[in-house]
Amino acid sequence: MSVLEISGMIMNRVNSHIPGIGYQIFGNAISLILGLTPFVFRLSQATDLEQLTAHSASELYSIAFGSNEDIIVLSMVFISFVVRVSLVWIFFFLLCVAERTYKQRLLFAKLFGHLTSARRARKSEVPHFRLKKVQNIKMWLSLRSYLKRRGPQRSVDVIVSSAFLLTISVVFICCAQLLHVHEIFLDCHYNWELVIWCISLTLFLLRFVTLGSETSKKYSNTSILLTEQINLYLKMEKKPNKKEELTIVNNVLKLATKLLKELDSPFRLYGLTMNPLLYNITQVVILSAVSGVISDLLGFNLKLWKIKS
Repeated sequence: MSVLEISGMIMNRVNSHIPGIGYQIFGNAISLILGLTPFVFRLSQATDLEQLTAHSASELYSIAFGSNEDIIVLSMVFISFVVRVSLVWIFFFLLCVAERTYKQRLLFAKLFGHLTSARRARKSEVPHFRLKKVQNIKMWLSLRSYLKRRGPQRSVDVIVSSAFLLTISVVFICCAQLLHVHEIFLDCHYNWELVIWCISLTLFLLRFVTLGSETSKKYSNTSILLTEQINLYLKMEKKPNKKEELTIVNNVLKLATKLLKELDSPFRLYGLTMNPLLYNITQVVILSAVSGVISDLLGFNLKLWKIKS
């Protein structure tokens, strides 16, 4: 089978996988929560929760929306609510698209790792071949390079990079607010929204980092090549007449192992983190702000930016 035929079978297996909708539901819920936050905050500031039942529906309606008779005010409030929810929903929809793409990349990496295992290949319904010939090693490396480039790349990385930069900005603002006015931090409406944004974006970024790291580990796994080298050594003892041919294959496997170690690097989010200088500056700034908040709240000096990762 050719590289295109094997990759086509892997792509069909990935496309037949039914993606989950958990993060999509989470994004829809956050969009609705951020849209309703101003009304809920206005109600909580105007009345106590215990006295909420004492007010009539028209009074609560007037407090939440600013008026219950003026059509112009109600129209403006409704339009702003729809626009607000729509824009937030579009942003989280893009994050869900990026999460689904990262999940597909992980599935490509998993199925690629099953090619050289007879049991896993049979279970995943993908072709199986051993790296006992130079032609097979060439096909394996070509498949690896081809599958790593499948699907949208730059557009998804830009979405993740934008979410990463937005999360850094929100965390920095929250830390600055906590350092200055931590006693009345939750008395401001925009601080509640910042907390919601921070929590939701952090969950998505953790998902991206987890999927990206797992994908990078699957493609960087050299244990497959080491196992094939051991099998070749055992085969040399059983078939001394093919020692020269097997030695050539073994040398190619060694070169392939060195090549993978040289080319592959640990997963990092695209954009700011790809530049080591900017990455270190960002790490120091954010960890300094978080350290200041923790030190102020707990009462002892903590310097997180000195902890080596």
